[in-house]
Amino acid sequence: MSNVLFEDGGKFHAGRIMSEAEASLQVELDSGKRQKIKAAQALVRFDKPAPAELMDWAQAQQEGIDLDLLWEFAPEDEFHFDQVAADYYGGTPGAGQRAAILLRLFGAPHYFQRRGRGGQFRKAPTQQVQAALAAIARKEEQLRQIDAFAAELAAGRCPQPIAEKLYQILFKPDKNSPEFKAVALAVKQTGHGALTLLRDAGAIASPWAFHMQRFLLERFPKGTAFPALPMPSFNDALPLAAAAAFSIDDSATTEIDDAFSLQWLDDGRVRLGIHIAAPALALTRDSDWEQFARNRLSTVYMPGDKITMLPDALVQTFTLQAGCDCPALSLYCTVGNDLQASEFETRVEQVRMASNLRHDQLDALVTEEALTADPATQSYPHAKELAWLWTFAQQLKRGREQVRGKPERAGGVDYTFRIDGLERGAEAATVRIEPRRRGAPLDTIVSELMILANATWGGWLAELGMPGIYRSQSGFGANLRTRMGLKPAPHQGLGVAQYAWCTSPLRRYVDLLNQGQLIACARFGKTALLQAPFKPRDPLLYAIVESFEDTYKAYATHQSALERYWTLRYLAQQGLDTFEASVLREGAVRVDGLPLVFTAVGAQDLPRNTRVQVQITGTDLITLEVFGRVLSQLDAPQQAAATDTEASAEVSEEDDEEGDEAVALAAPISVAVDTDEPDAESAAPAAQQAS
Repeated sequence: MSNVLFEDGGKFHAGRIMSEAEASLQVELDSGKRQKIKAAQALVRFDKPAPAELMDWAQAQQEGIDLDLLWEFAPEDEFHFDQVAADYYGGTPGAGQRAAILLRLFGAPHYFQRRGRGGQFRKAPTQQVQAALAAIARKEEQLRQIDAFAAELAAGRCPQPIAEKLYQILFKPDKNSPEFKAVALAVKQTGHGALTLLRDAGAIASPWAFHMQRFLLERFPKGTAFPALPMPSFNDALPLAAAAAFSIDDSATTEIDDAFSLQWLDDGRVRLGIHIAAPALALTRDSDWEQFARNRLSTVYMPGDKITMLPDALVQTFTLQAGCDCPALSLYCTVGNDLQASEFETRVEQVRMASNLRHDQLDALVTEEALTADPATQSYPHAKELAWLWTFAQQLKRGREQVRGKPERAGGVDYTFRIDGLERGAEAATVRIEPRRRGAPLDTIVSELMILANATWGGWLAELGMPGIYRSQSGFGANLRTRMGLKPAPHQGLGVAQYAWCTSPLRRYVDLLNQGQLIACARFGKTALLQAPFKPRDPLLYAIVESFEDTYKAYATHQSALERYWTLRYLAQQGLDTFEASVLREGAVRVDGLPLVFTAVGAQDLPRNTRVQVQITGTDLITLEVFGRVLSQLDAPQQAAATDTEASAEVSEEDDEEGDEAVALAAPISVAVDTDEPDAESAAPAAQQAS
């Protein structure tokens, strides 16, 4: 016999025998390839038909062989395929029939189990066959369901099972689920992206829910609820600070981290106190709530809502609430008539909170004019203290600007979002966007004192050799980089020698960690390192820095995305589509009076700072894209350039980075079945970084 069918690596081949030894054969396949096989691999020898013809016939024939019948009359004991072929076909089966039976047995492992490589089999037990057949039936039904779901999607209808798992399919899919496979099949069949397909099918009823679920599945897959852990106890008897303090925050702020006090000394100097809420007194390293805060890392802010780092009951224990004596980590310094600070001292104490001042209630009253007038003539609380703090804050800012070698950007606007009726659902809510002039007196006071505290405490940690987490900034323009690290380094944007976040421990884990280190320093001085929660070269510190940077960036990106969403909702609610704007770069424009940057057709060839009138022709609440065009140019390019002073040009990278982020947020949304998500680097003005 000149031909042979053999098995190699789980596949069957047929070829011409070129030569044969006692234990092996040399075989030539139709492809021309020659292969040496063991004699035991030769399962069917034959002269006719040709090898390829036999394989084609056997493949076609085996499909019609009744597996149930084959299994029924197969021997109970181990058997050779030739035995079953003889029983099935009767008499002496031909080579093609033998090959067909072999292929059928081999291709049905749920009916027949292979026993070695010599063509031996054993039929599977009845229970195993029934279970396998049930699984096959389920698989076939699932495939039919996948095909039906895909057809519905292609026709513009969303099946209920897919709608119920919409966000999981898009962002955290089980790729073995029939719902995901149906979407993937529909994407392949239609050529549309998954997001487009599902949107056209009406699956995304709420763009707000889309953005929220995308974020929650990525960052809070187990939900945002707090665990049922006992609240930490705090029973330390702390000395009471000599002067009462007051805080300055927005009315919506519940995590009141910082406050200030002033003592007027007999020699004309002032003793300034910066008081920071002290949850680190109770949240010791590796305690339950400290570990929880370490996992969450920060409060997540967004218009109309927030996800706090710590539960409200714990926050209320330490927040600097008016009328309470609150545990605090206090930084004191003495300021002379020359407004130079000296005699710095850190204390762990209780501070009596006299009042909580609110930006939104006082910004219109506490103006530069009011602060330079006689405090006795002002009606707002703490007028004398605020007047002095304003003068001192301006001095601090001038000192930082000298170090920076350039002034900080003057003016600019921040925006506060007020969402009314969110409890009724995002689609029923209305949005108010309230501008706040950046650098307003109360803002400046708070930011300058926070920079002073963070820079001073960062230097003190370094002086004592105490590990801490620092924030540094270096470079210029496109090479400007802000980093978190374990070594003190200059923060170029703020103009300080080192900077460690320490002043927001209720809402940011890095501050909580640094506060624990500072408390050890305050209590133990030069021997504090022995008592510190974190020692030098602690591996956990490196892990925290890496995790915090990634998480904080993701939280900021989510906040920016929802601010953009509510801005687009505001445009629709107010019926606005035409605006004055300033050209940034690469066709991006910044709208006057709104936190909105987008690419406008016709702006790509205009110089930066050119004033234009733009029209928004469409928006997309899912991708956050804005479509618009330049209607007219409001001033000549050379006039725009002439108004751009050297100082503003030096700090313009802050504007550009903010603009780049806003445009990047309008890039295609990443979903699990088509594109990759773009990476957007967020940047904040220097004064904002202080908080």
